[in-house]
Amino acid sequence: MAAAKKALQIRLPPLPSIKDVIRLYKLRALRELSQNFLMEPRLIDKIVRAAGHIENHVVCEVGPGPGGITRSIIQQSPRKVVLIEKDPRFIPSLELLADACKGRVDVDIINGDILKTAIAHFIPEDTRHEWTDSPPPINLIGNLPFSVSTILIIRWLEMISKREGPWSLGRARMTLTFQKEVAERMVAPIMNKQRCRLSVMCQNWCNVKYKFDIPGSAFVPKPDVDVGVVTLTPMKQPIIKLPFKLVEKVVRQVFSMRQKYSIRGAQTLFPEEVREEMALKMYKMAEIDPITRPFQIANGEFGRLCEAYNEIIKIYPEFGNYDNRAPKKKNDEVEAIT
Repeated sequence: MAAAKKALQIRLPPLPSIKDVIRLYKLRALRELSQNFLMEPRLIDKIVRAAGHIENHVVCEVGPGPGGITRSIIQQSPRKVVLIEKDPRFIPSLELLADACKGRVDVDIINGDILKTAIAHFIPEDTRHEWTDSPPPINLIGNLPFSVSTILIIRWLEMISKREGPWSLGRARMTLTFQKEVAERMVAPIMNKQRCRLSVMCQNWCNVKYKFDIPGSAFVPKPDVDVGVVTLTPMKQPIIKLPFKLVEKVVRQVFSMRQKYSIRGAQTLFPEEVREEMALKMYKMAEIDPITRPFQIANGEFGRLCEAYNEIIKIYPEFGNYDNRAPKKKNDEVEAIT
């Protein structure tokens, strides 16, 4: 079995090592782009193995940089690899890899920002699976820059909730790196000190698994923190079956005062003149104790809070548009005096 599995791997022609590629193309990690190069082949292979079986799959790699993870992906015989790299300095080294596997693996190189790239455009239509079927042969893999990782996962969770982008083709799986603290938050259960808005949002739409740590010393330049590798598989049905924006708003506000009673954060969902009354009504409808702390609220209980809030804004639509973060309007009388 092991021999057969090995035979399926693509043998790339002799190529310069990643260290040599970095030297050859005079590449250096840019701090302003939160770039860190992972140099150890053993750890690179471990990330790709965490994605599971990717032979004959379409793999989208986010931020491949000089191509270390890309090499490991290609060696697993995917059908197609889509590389999305914002920094044009890395394109020549990625083209070197694409030429090395020409005729065996189809490689698309997109010089662009992942936050603005329509990934689904590069994925063949015949990979489509129904949402309730097993995940399609599509994998998203990336050693994400810290500066974009949380923004990106929230963006992708919203796309998952709407079944847009790659998720218009089914429950595509993700294998991604995050700052260790962020990875811990994503999987944090009820009562855990790391539990936060990100925990509830990730766990509402995906099965999230923390696979392993990578020490900061494995990267060049060495970041100040370690890294966690996380896999996310979209669920057939979310725990809270309500629009993403509504769920995100309720969870965000409840966690806005994390150390206080959860109702204190929930009050900020409503205008000042009615917030105590409406928040109490919301908690009563949801059958949640107002003095519960945010990190003590289970996902299903957050679901009841979201349902209660949804019922309230059906009766009072103006509350649905209320945003306590919006700039406060000056009192007309004060404006007249000034």
